[in-house]
Amino acid sequence: MSQNSNNMAAYIWSLADLLRGDFKQSQFGRIILPFTLLRRLEGVLEETKAKVLAQYETLQNSEMSEEVMAKMLLRATGGLSFFNTSKLDLANLGHTGIKDNLEAYIQAFSKDAREIFEHFKFMEFVGYLDEANLLYKVVQRVRIVDLSPAAISNHDMGLIFEELIRRFAESSKETAGDHFTPRDIVRLTTSLTFMTDNSIMGPGAIRTIYDPTAGTGGFLSSGMEYVHELNADAVIRAFGQELNPESYAICKADMMIKGQDVSQIKLGNTLSDDQLSHQHFDYMLSNPPFGVDWKKIEGDVGAEHREKGFGGRFGPGLPRVSDGSLLFLMHLISKLKAPTSKGGENGEGGGRIGIILNGSPLFTGSAGSGESEIRRYVLESDLLEAIVALPNDMFYNTGIATYIWILSNHKTAERKGKVQLIDATALSQKMRKSLGSKRNEMNESHQAAITRCFGSFEVTKDAESGLASKIFANTDFGYRRVTIERPLRESYAFSDDRLDTLRFDTKTLQAVMQWIYESYGDSWSDASDCPHYGDLSAHETEIRVKIKADFSDIKEKQIKKLFQRDTWTDYKTLLLHARSLQSVIGSETINDNAQYETALKDAQKQLGLKLDSKTLKAITQAVSFKNPAAEKVIKKVHKTAPNPMYGLFEVNGKTVEYATDSELRDYENIPLEPQQNNTQSVIEAYVQREVLPHVPDAWIDAKKTDAQDGEIGLVGYEIPFNRHFYEYTPPRDLAAIDADLDKVSREIMDLLQAVHS
Repeated sequence: MSQNSNNMAAYIWSLADLLRGDFKQSQFGRIILPFTLLRRLEGVLEETKAKVLAQYETLQNSEMSEEVMAKMLLRATGGLSFFNTSKLDLANLGHTGIKDNLEAYIQAFSKDAREIFEHFKFMEFVGYLDEANLLYKVVQRVRIVDLSPAAISNHDMGLIFEELIRRFAESSKETAGDHFTPRDIVRLTTSLTFMTDNSIMGPGAIRTIYDPTAGTGGFLSSGMEYVHELNADAVIRAFGQELNPESYAICKADMMIKGQDVSQIKLGNTLSDDQLSHQHFDYMLSNPPFGVDWKKIEGDVGAEHREKGFGGRFGPGLPRVSDGSLLFLMHLISKLKAPTSKGGENGEGGGRIGIILNGSPLFTGSAGSGESEIRRYVLESDLLEAIVALPNDMFYNTGIATYIWILSNHKTAERKGKVQLIDATALSQKMRKSLGSKRNEMNESHQAAITRCFGSFEVTKDAESGLASKIFANTDFGYRRVTIERPLRESYAFSDDRLDTLRFDTKTLQAVMQWIYESYGDSWSDASDCPHYGDLSAHETEIRVKIKADFSDIKEKQIKKLFQRDTWTDYKTLLLHARSLQSVIGSETINDNAQYETALKDAQKQLGLKLDSKTLKAITQAVSFKNPAAEKVIKKVHKTAPNPMYGLFEVNGKTVEYATDSELRDYENIPLEPQQNNTQSVIEAYVQREVLPHVPDAWIDAKKTDAQDGEIGLVGYEIPFNRHFYEYTPPRDLAAIDADLDKVSREIMDLLQAVHS
């Protein structure tokens, strides 16, 4: 930014001196930005104003539609994208009636320009200025500033407006991070995204840039500025969408000042209402909100995922509803411009993405989850070029770890199948004054070092700065999550305390039934003909009060069930059946499932009972307990050959399958080995080496297979960034620690003696 431009921005922002006392500091930008835009627009229109007014006079009484009239008036501007049909300007608004005249002036702008002022809520602040007797003073201060194209070029005016936006962002502090990305991060991300495009230096270069979370347009402006520095004659066309109306207004104003077609800047939710749905772009930059849920649009996003699959934006999968960051990543990927056949070989053509994400998208979600499937798609499609870890405390509203992801669908030959991880967490300096949570910043030398590191594509470690780079194959981040089962070992005992649990529900109603029984069951008998058992009609009111106070999660349907005698008598019948079995089987512990089944069958025969499977299951659940010393529970006998690796064991000449113990179930993440053609043999070798020596009765669950390749285990991907850059620091020598403790102890004792003396 030139000194003249910087001085002009400072002068314009000095309007704040008029506003202090009557407006909050965070409101200054809401007044200064739209007035600056207004002055620039009338400066741009000045040359053709007379021609537009004459054309308007001619067309005013015609019967043509507003849309056709607008096209005719735009033609009269000589190629501009906006017009104004009012004879007024800031110089002749007058003193009395200035508020009404200014409103009439604004309303005379064409639709796109008028909409910007509406989303700024400009007339609302004009009203506040008028009430504070400041409107005339502000207008007079603005009107003397020459912001015409003859005085300031589009490029310089864009820089001035960006500087005003920056000042507005910094004055907003705590809320700034919702709509503004710090300029140091914007510049670094832009450099990493654009730096490989050598052809942009050529004559006639035309590029498109897009931001689906445009905010105030920082990324769009930075991309345009970056290209301008490389080739002032290159044309870059900006596209964007923003959810917040005020940020949208600022972005659209900035693009209008830079001479962009502002009809390509849209207002709305990008994920649920993509207003540039059929567009594809050369470059995309985005800083989506961190950790923000997408529950409000879950229906729209879910429908697109189900109905369109990979024909839509969200084919790979959906992340958990608590964080929509990866939805924006998939959205951007769907908008990558396709590479040319030539570009597929040398890195030309296609599209590139620079997106800022927090740590969650790196590793959240196990194999088969939406997050893992998204990472899988990105890596197996060879789209990810690099991830840069940034220092903490770099953003206005969060101090958490953040990362820049660089993606491309036209990797150079050396980068194909590879991912570069860059640890830049040490490259920052403390700010003189914190802005919200932003306490650190990257200077130009920090940014240049990271950019060079990315460009060199080498494994490096700079001991002085702490900057480090490592390079991995895409498959290094993949694994198979294989389910490892172990046999269930159960014992059985018909003890009184275990049987007593059958008197109550074993789920939601267990606690409340036990309380009711202890409070009102004194007169109940376990005799089969007891007329009082379960009759709670006399106590309904106090029971409901208790439920409301202590068991509020119980629903009315369940409460009604509590007051039905059948509920209580059914459980009592179950208890009595178990006691009958106890009278034959006894209360001694049985450690073998086969013996228990035989005892249960013999007892029923002796008692003349024929209990249904539901009753037997409930009784077994009550009397059984896990016991590592018990025999394994056999689930099924097979006629096939034994295969212990997959849970088929030989027992007494038979092939048996054991019941599984869900509490002992484990999962092994087995690294992908793409060089090995036989996935099954890789898995078996791993289990033989890493699992069976520790738990020899374990086996692989072969039914858990990957939906895409059909092989055993679910394929997952995660990028454990910190693990790859972790450096072990040995603890201090114990003697040194003891010496320090002795020193501190002596100092404390000396202080205590001084106090008592």
